Amino acid sequence: MRPEASPPPPTGPALRSAKLAARSHGLAQRDALPADVRAAGSAAIAAGIAGLASWRDARAVLLTLPFGSEWNTRPLLDAALAAGKLVALPRVNRETRMLDLFALRDPDGDIQPGFRGIPEPRLSCPAVATADIDWVLVPGVAFDALGARLGYGGGFYDRLLPLLAPGTPRIAGAFDVQVVDSVPTAGHDGLVDLIVTETRSLRCQAPPGRDGS
Repeated sequence: MRPEASPPPPTGPALRSAKLAARSHGLAQRDALPADVRAAGSAAIAAGIAGLASWRDARAVLLTLPFGSEWNTRPLLDAALAAGKLVALPRVNRETRMLDLFALRDPDGDIQPGFRGIPEPRLSCPAVATADIDWVLVPGVAFDALGARLGYGGGFYDRLLPLLAPGTPRIAGAFDVQVVDSVPTAGHDGLVDLIVTETRSLRCQAPPGRDGS
């Protein structure tokens, strides 16, 4: 008896509906984590990322600051500045629907609430060219073992990632509850190389024909 073929992945309205449902579920799972669990998990994730060879070797890193119930990236940002790395943060350009990158030197003075309340660098910060970035922390709501990522629905990182230099490490930090069996994606959605949670590091293996760019 021949095994039944897997159903084709959703497309069009069905894909959008699947993403919406998965995003709502992922946010609810993350929001439900108690504050002390998030704090301990955040410390473990930051330590795991700081122990990566790719992090130690990076000279110019693209990071984010936490929004909502995201894990706390601030210790990682502080460590990068202390190590003398160039630290860039993204800022939403509402006209181009792209992310513009700016260098952060003073985390307390260079940040203001931006798009949707997300912490963003001030326009007075020095601009950073995408080509200068050699390591990127990719935020998201949910991830799977193939490196698929579910973001917040704006598509900003899906448009940014292909602009990075080939081979730039794409690292995701996430709580264990954010790693799921399968994330609904389209062919143009960007992938990550590695997911670091509070308990493990998951090296991702993209399916044939998907390089994440």
